[in-house]
Amino acid sequence: MSTAHDGSSQSRFAQRVRRRYAQELSLLPPGLPDPAALRTTFEALRSRGHGTGESLRILRQLVLERLVHLDCDRHAPLAEVTIVMTHLAEFALDLACTEARAELDAVHGTALGADGQPARLWVVGMGKLGARELNVSSDIDLIYVYDQDGETAGVEGGRGRISLHEYFAKTVKRIWALVGDTTEHGFVFRVDLALRPNGNSGPPAVSVDALEEYFLVQGREWERFAWLKSRVVAPASSIADGSAQALRSVVLPFVFRRYLDYSVFDSLRVLHRQIREHAARRSAGRPERANDVKLSRGGIREIEFIVQLLQVVRGGQFPELRTRPTLAALPRLAAAGLMPQATADALAEAYTFLRRVEHRIQYLDDQQTHVLPMGCDEQGDGDLGWIAHTMGFTGCCAFLHELDRHREFVAQEFDTLLGAPDGDCRTCAGPRGGRAAPPDLDTLCEQLPPQLRERIARWCGHPRVQALREDARQRLARVVARTGQWVQEGRVGEEAALRMADWLEPLLRRESYLALLVERPGVHERLLRLLGAARWPARYLLRHPGVIDELASESMLAERFDAQAFEQDLQERRRSLRKTGEDDGEALLNLLRRAHHAEVFRTLARDVEGRLTVEQVADDLSALADAVLRVTADWCWDRLKTRHRDQPSFAIIGYGKLGGKELGYGSDLDIVFVFEDDDESAPEIYGAFVRKLINWLTTNTGEGTLYEIDTALRPNGNSGLLVTTFGAYEKYQLGRGSNTAWTWEHQAMTRARFVMGEPALAARFDGVREAVITAPRELRALKQEIVAMRQRVRAAHPVKADRFDVKHSEGGMVDGEFAVQFLVLAHSARHRELIPNLGNIALLQRAEAAGLLPAGVGQQAAAAYRELRRVQHRARLDEQPTQVPPTQLTPERDAIVALWRAVFGN
Repeated sequence: MSTAHDGSSQSRFAQRVRRRYAQELSLLPPGLPDPAALRTTFEALRSRGHGTGESLRILRQLVLERLVHLDCDRHAPLAEVTIVMTHLAEFALDLACTEARAELDAVHGTALGADGQPARLWVVGMGKLGARELNVSSDIDLIYVYDQDGETAGVEGGRGRISLHEYFAKTVKRIWALVGDTTEHGFVFRVDLALRPNGNSGPPAVSVDALEEYFLVQGREWERFAWLKSRVVAPASSIADGSAQALRSVVLPFVFRRYLDYSVFDSLRVLHRQIREHAARRSAGRPERANDVKLSRGGIREIEFIVQLLQVVRGGQFPELRTRPTLAALPRLAAAGLMPQATADALAEAYTFLRRVEHRIQYLDDQQTHVLPMGCDEQGDGDLGWIAHTMGFTGCCAFLHELDRHREFVAQEFDTLLGAPDGDCRTCAGPRGGRAAPPDLDTLCEQLPPQLRERIARWCGHPRVQALREDARQRLARVVARTGQWVQEGRVGEEAALRMADWLEPLLRRESYLALLVERPGVHERLLRLLGAARWPARYLLRHPGVIDELASESMLAERFDAQAFEQDLQERRRSLRKTGEDDGEALLNLLRRAHHAEVFRTLARDVEGRLTVEQVADDLSALADAVLRVTADWCWDRLKTRHRDQPSFAIIGYGKLGGKELGYGSDLDIVFVFEDDDESAPEIYGAFVRKLINWLTTNTGEGTLYEIDTALRPNGNSGLLVTTFGAYEKYQLGRGSNTAWTWEHQAMTRARFVMGEPALAARFDGVREAVITAPRELRALKQEIVAMRQRVRAAHPVKADRFDVKHSEGGMVDGEFAVQFLVLAHSARHRELIPNLGNIALLQRAEAAGLLPAGVGQQAAAAYRELRRVQHRARLDEQPTQVPPTQLTPERDAIVALWRAVFGN
């Protein structure tokens, strides 16, 4: 028998249980009640003559009395308390579901679906029950879903046959009688069905098809937050056999949208305001009700809203965020960069503190209340003093100070995230409590700068604008008004505003982007700066509009690409998809593309902000390509049906810009595939693998493409095998046998590198590359061949006489590249410092230091090459031609010409 304890003895509820159920208390095994203990105690109560409902009600009283003791006297962790309550609810619902259906089957026969198979009923737990974080005196929010329509089999010749709609309505009623009805022993759980489709006016149970249709046609934004925590909690058989997972495929697309979804901000503001107003009405004239640890400012609900909002906004693209418990979601949000780790830790601390306070409030009288008792006598003997004492405080003042500290922090974080967006223009935003309606677009046009006014005026009668919902039209007006105000203030240029208008026009139906710009003025401003800096970013954003959310990260501009973190993040996201059964080919293709586009955009933003040099941009884009190739190859091999080993003995060799780590935005990948595998089926297996890999890289999905792949540099070019053994590749490159590489292929080898694959092949490739570029050559013949190849390239890219093309003209980048290739092939055998693939600038500097170039020629050519790359890069970013007047880059052209003459003569 349980005895009174220092902390729990002041719980009036615990005292009542100890008086009334003194004999039954010993039936609950010692310690924390687990599912086995719950069943043992239930069976013991049944053996004493209590019915199912009566036994469940007494069991609840015993469990809560034990939790009062463990929580208040032994300071059990919050998670232990909430999981016991969750297990109790699951146990009770499973029993009730099983008993209810057995009773109805005896009267109406087995419930059969249209396919003749037994129909399933799923009891869906919402809110804290779904998240396994149920509090000690909580109601349980339930939704009943059955898998298909049909009718019961009937009994004795078909008597009693009814539709499944009727059958499951009766089931719900019977479950409520067993669990939710109040008897002389109280209740098991208060049951609330208000979250079901159409609320209290809807049917008590719905079919999966009806639920899906409801989501598509009538589902409201606030319901997405409710369904975020949904979980099938009974019957246990449906959870054990996996059939309950079928509901997940209906719920996930409703809760988590494919694109970033900032439109939920307003809906959550409205919901929060309604909750606040309801709490205010309840406390009107009753000041004791104002201190609600759940619903008042800085309370539990605001922490839940912060977490759920970020999950709903980003969960469609980041499956690792799709977790139900609040305390489990916070570290994931921090890991995803959606909040600082310190903020996540402080919110977790506040949540734990407030939930523990909430439990103590409910322990007093087993009431579903969250309102803190008022007053504390000098001895601290009142209810508030008892709560303070069991929370570890010596007095009420210290406890209330800590409570206020947590709530103030929560309220500030909530207001930062969900308050009216900072920086809204004076014409379109009112005080934080609400917004003045913005003027319509026609009125706004009169206030805009001339060119922007003309551009926006075209929208007024546009079908896309006319088709917008009223809230979307208001968001559009706010974005336009704020943009116009910033232009007039000189904060952004009018050219940037015009490009943003052009970018917005085809995206008007995607209202979430308008919501993002309204909700995040900082993103709006960074977007305008980006668009104003160059034309190409606008084109990229039009193809991949979802990447603008990257601008919300304050640290984005300061960081460089981290390949290891990128790959780990992708692997973690795939594991998250696998847990929910979503890791099909299409999902993985889109996951790769979204991650790639986001990283390209981050590099682009740093680039136009002047945070990166041209060389750093190329380094980061090349490292990104390497990482994408590694991840894609890993996933393709994992999903290859014919694979015969855990890891492929395979490698990718990069040439050209990939090989030289000089990739630009939108560059193709010049690659060669090789393998070394003795299995007799290896050629067919690796052939299928490479075709799959190329398909994954080049297929255009709804998220776009990754890379265009060029394999023309493989042995024998386009007439050769798509993937060859490394031995055949080595033999071809080293000129063994009748089938050998051409000089231009040896030129390409100077810029080749091992990108990824079997480590043993990396050393072998380095050996082949070194052997190729250090092979003895007749220098006059080599010079003639390279000059002839340069002439063919120039003939294929004619330039007008009055223009200088920074790449193809005499004195352009290609001249410099050909000169470097000759120096490497001609002299690396004697000057081994030329062997590493370091890029043209470093190799020119090394060639001069080795005495292969006259003093100053190599350094000047290196500087000229760097500047020509910079000019080419800026021109392409702004979609300008790379041909300039001959006088514009005279020093650079002369430096490259001097290099050419020093290497090849006149």
